[in-house]
Amino acid sequence: MICAAPVLAILLAQGAAAGGSEGEKIVWEPVDGAQVKIDDKVPLSWNAYQPERKEKKKYGDLVIVLLGRRYILLDTKAKLAYEIELTDLQKDGSDLETTDLRRTAQQIPSIDWSSRDVGPEQLIQLTLRDYGRRVSVSIPHPPDLRAFY
Repeated sequence: MICAAPVLAILLAQGAAAGGSEGEKIVWEPVDGAQVKIDDKVPLSWNAYQPERKEKKKYGDLVIVLLGRRYILLDTKAKLAYEIELTDLQKDGSDLETTDLRRTAQQIPSIDWSSRDVGPEQLIQLTLRDYGRRVSVSIPHPPDLRAFY
């Protein structure tokens, strides 16, 4: 019985740590200069969001894209797309707040992924199988101002 107490304490601490990371908020900022196209045409309503600067190292491969009234999370590293429920998003001015959506969002079948650096921007292309359409997202790279310091 005495040996079980430290093991139980370790298990409870690990459970608390795992539960704390689930409640962690991610702040998403709109990307200035981004472009979204469906089959080479600009949709009527669109936007692109990336994690704020301090979260870039942890979530830098994720992009939220608004297509009409539908929010889609793109994981460029895993080449997966997720549909985001509106209840999972909290609007804060022009920013969005969420938890880690990859755990709760529903995966969208997608094919023909391409993510590459094309000079001043990152170009992400994929085909959403439920739309049957090709989606292109251009995310500009932040300017390198190191030469000016």
